[in-house]
Amino acid sequence: MPQSSASPEPLATSESEDALSALRILEANVAKVIRGKDHVIRQCLTALLARGHLLIEDIPGVGKTTLARAIAASVGGTFRRVQFTSDLLPSDIVGVSMFKADKQDFEFRPGPIFSNIILADEINRTTPRSQSALLEAMSEGQVSVDDITHDLPDPFLVIATQNPAEHFGTYPLPESQMDRFLLRIRIGYPSPEQERAIMRQRGASDPIKDLSPVIDHDTLRALQDAVEQVTISDPLLDYAMEIVEATRHSPRFEVGVSTRGAIAWYRAAQARAMVDGREFCIPDDFKELAVPALAHRCVLSSAHESLASIREEGESAMAEIVARIAVPT
Repeated sequence: MPQSSASPEPLATSESEDALSALRILEANVAKVIRGKDHVIRQCLTALLARGHLLIEDIPGVGKTTLARAIAASVGGTFRRVQFTSDLLPSDIVGVSMFKADKQDFEFRPGPIFSNIILADEINRTTPRSQSALLEAMSEGQVSVDDITHDLPDPFLVIATQNPAEHFGTYPLPESQMDRFLLRIRIGYPSPEQERAIMRQRGASDPIKDLSPVIDHDTLRALQDAVEQVTISDPLLDYAMEIVEATRHSPRFEVGVSTRGAIAWYRAAQARAMVDGREFCIPDDFKELAVPALAHRCVLSSAHESLASIREEGESAMAEIVARIAVPT
């Protein structure tokens, strides 16, 4: 899991302070809408800074779509929401070439994927064919239509949601698609006090309408570039590799973490350190991201009845591995 040989120049001290200040403002802006879920917001920002993509998997009504909209509203740029349904076609996502009679030629009409922030709502309600339309976009930041490659905007973030409790008319994401998500997270119910405040707040209007962009794209890209400068010690890297190797030999997993998954975890740890305002990683950066970054990339040895039980069993197995491997001192 080496760092890129063409690493960007580190931010100057004043630039770094300004960028981290902007990051704190961004976090506070999202927290105006997503109350009492600071750890969830930080996981979202970790995915954003690591140039990864986010899968929010939870029951209906806990704020999955609201969280995605709040992130999009706070970073500005173009935002598109795609409601995934059984009749959605790949061309509805990436675009299509249409014949123009006046030019006697085909002209490409971009789809909603050509936006900075994409909300793929209920992604498991469309067919695998349409789900696969996101593969190249999420991995390479580009799409190919009619043998022509089109670059996507930068920054580019896919936030997908799915409901693990209801299975009628759903198509579970295949392993190849799950592997494209840097983190899989859950939101959970708010505390009674926070839920009371939310009910008061939501009684008037949509709170997202009151959010304005608080970070520009140049600052965001600078933060994303600076993630590569976050240092990871050799003992800490050995600790991470021991966990990765353990997943490949665990009897509870048929398939362990791939090299791509290990690299994603490495970069997520760097991004989490930056979210905390550090230029170096500590064991907690890897430990706290192990389940959201790795569990969805492993294949369980046993069959289960539902997506929810598969998720819980996979996360339990991953947490067990992390708990038994000693943290470096």
